[in-house]
Amino acid sequence: MMGHAGMAATAVRYLRSVGAPTTSATPATTPSSVPPRPALRAVREDERAPVDQATFRAVLGHFASGVTVITAPGEPGPAGFACQSFASLSLDPPLVTFLVARTSTTWPRIARAGVFCVNILGAGQDELCRGFAVSGGDKFAGVPYVAAPATGSPRLVDVPAWVDCTIEAVHTGGDHLIVVGRVEALGTDATAAARGPLLFHRGAFGRFDG
Repeated sequence: MMGHAGMAATAVRYLRSVGAPTTSATPATTPSSVPPRPALRAVREDERAPVDQATFRAVLGHFASGVTVITAPGEPGPAGFACQSFASLSLDPPLVTFLVARTSTTWPRIARAGVFCVNILGAGQDELCRGFAVSGGDKFAGVPYVAAPATGSPRLVDVPAWVDCTIEAVHTGGDHLIVVGRVEALGTDATAAARGPLLFHRGAFGRFDG
């Protein structure tokens, strides 16, 4: 299994492929064979999109999901963003995945770190989610957290569950990136979990009544 340095090198190779800057403190080894990036073609201005974007959002919004905050250590401070598109991927080896917009300004900081922690939010934490959904500013101001045991990524206090990961792979998916993480540690908070999950459905937060 690759260590944190190897995972960081994977992220750095991605950043270099898109022309983003890297830091000298991060390993920069390059494998002898790197698969080429797939050709992506956007809809031209003189073409009609196959699906209206507003309709696409409205229809897909009927799929209720949980909500997470993805965090990573860094300089001058930690990075994090709210993420709805998180899922388990594999049991053996233990892998999870999340999607992030290619235009995200937070993602390059997470990629440089080569590690991340998935903080699964619970009922009543919608304001916490909104704080991490905005762009810019100090998202961690007033937010208590501790270092996740395997990677040192911020583990937010009082969340029902958390998953500590190293970056395994990054794939392109249209206007988003598909990030695959190898699970190094994970855990739950029984008290926080008892409140139930924070759900997102049709543009609004809700909770599960079972």
